[in-house]
Amino acid sequence: MLPPELPPLPALTRAEGELIDRYLDAVDLLGRINPARPGDTYRGLRAAQALVRTAAELRDALALMHQRGETELHAPILERALRVLDGERRTARVTLPTRSDS
Repeated sequence: MLPPELPPLPALTRAEGELIDRYLDAVDLLGRINPARPGDTYRGLRAAQALVRTAAELRDALALMHQRGETELHAPILERALRVLDGERRTARVTLPTRSDS
């Protein structure tokens, strides 16, 4: 059985698509660095090193948008794109896990 089909991505400019991709890359790396999540320090170190490059790429995507006259972020459209690309699950790894104190 095939998995359910994802809704289509909303129409994005190339720069908006790059912004979304780089933002999610940064979120994934921050999730790997999150000290409230289990893992080893080497994995966090590698993610932190990669985050520097990813932050520069994210900055460049935003600068390109601004240079092209895309001066506003269209939040509802970008939010839809993030949801289609599993942004809710990916960003949840950056937050503190729920307490399991009993």
